[in-house]
Amino acid sequence: MGKAYRLPPGRCRGQRVGMQGVWQAVLVTLALLDSASLYFRAFYALPGSLTAPDGTPVNAVRGFADTLARILTERRPSRLVACLDADWRPQFRVEALPSYKAHRVAGPDSDAEDVPDALTPQVPIILDLLAAVGLATAEARGYEADDVIGALAAREKQDPVEVVTGDRDLFQLVRDEPTPVSVIYVGRGWAKAEIFGPAEIAAKYGVPRDHAGPAYADMAILRGDPSDGLPGVAGIGEKTAARLITQFGSVEALLDAARTGSTELPLKLRLKISGAEDYLDAAPTVVRAATGAPVLLSGPDTVPAQAADPGRVAELAQRWNLGGSAQRLLKALEARP
Repeated sequence: MGKAYRLPPGRCRGQRVGMQGVWQAVLVTLALLDSASLYFRAFYALPGSLTAPDGTPVNAVRGFADTLARILTERRPSRLVACLDADWRPQFRVEALPSYKAHRVAGPDSDAEDVPDALTPQVPIILDLLAAVGLATAEARGYEADDVIGALAAREKQDPVEVVTGDRDLFQLVRDEPTPVSVIYVGRGWAKAEIFGPAEIAAKYGVPRDHAGPAYADMAILRGDPSDGLPGVAGIGEKTAARLITQFGSVEALLDAARTGSTELPLKLRLKISGAEDYLDAAPTVVRAATGAPVLLSGPDTVPAQAADPGRVAELAQRWNLGGSAQRLLKALEARP
């Protein structure tokens, strides 16, 4: 991993280690995977020459399986959910801000995402593999995977949560209480992964540690994000955004200060905020994870000690030329304590 990280206290189970049978504590954690983020990155990281016997590309499948095996081996979660997009561009977000992800739409007469042709047929294979292995998936009708992850993290009151993603948007979920939530950021690949909790987000972005997650989301609203079609506030960059959220606490409080002519907000900044009032009213609905999303799980989130259907895994491995990737995933399950 990219940096060492000592996990906070949580439920533990015993693990027998070594020839002497010494027992040590192993933390019980819940891993929440931003599945699309992981398989998109796998698709672009591995060569398209990785194909099944019938010529179907499987680079995303193999990369996703290898990442999953490393998560199971190196993080050893007791529970795991692969979270899915039921709707990649939810209507409630588009109604709030029409520019949201508009540049990613496949065409003028389509609501579908512009996804590489070679990736599209690989997603069902990934889902088949997850089902055969016995790992839970989750989605919520009309919501994105970010919302599913946010909802599952928000409701978790028992075990520490680790969110695995290549998307910084999910930094908004970090917290210390009531159970810790951290983000394993894999934007540069698993080998260079970084783990962010409230302290790390506060240190990197200059937001208050005591509400680092929500403060990050509000900072992102002010700064904007072209990759998601978020314009931000003209003339306000990341550092100024962080300073304003630190000073006022939230986008709503900052807007209120601008509307009331607060002397705590210099005139130049007040004019910038007032000029973006419509955007700032709409953006929180777009940027903040909908933690009340009605999540449906495919089954129990406990990580199994062995594949639920080994025969099906073998069938998928042979049909799609998954080779060592499938074997590494099975070994990762069996090697868990």
